[in-house]
Amino acid sequence: MIAQTANSTASGFPQINPDICIVNYYTNSGKLGLHQDKDESESSLTKGLPFISISIGDTAEFMFGDTRDKDQATKINLESGDVLILGGESRLLFHGVSHVKTNTAPSWLKEETGIRPGRINLTFRQY
Repeated sequence: MIAQTANSTASGFPQINPDICIVNYYTNSGKLGLHQDKDESESSLTKGLPFISISIGDTAEFMFGDTRDKDQATKINLESGDVLILGGESRLLFHGVSHVKTNTAPSWLKEETGIRPGRINLTFRQY
């Protein structure tokens, strides 16, 4: 599984056996406010088990930080194929998507799959 491969490649994170996959589709005007992912079991959260996020399609400006203040959040671009892992001390960072950058998906992805404009995000977790 791609999530487990990413998890084992990254150093410093506990290994997980994902049993949850959340699929989010963002249109070109899509966004997701700063939030924490903490619906997993108390054991999972206490251990700092990571979640693994895989981006497909258009680039998204991803933001994260210690508070819900988007003006203080660090912002990075997540492009198609990028994998983001938050675990351990970073597990409960606030995070979200400020916006999707239109027409940034790789041309080969659009040609070979007919993917619609926007961004798909797969988030793997262990409950």
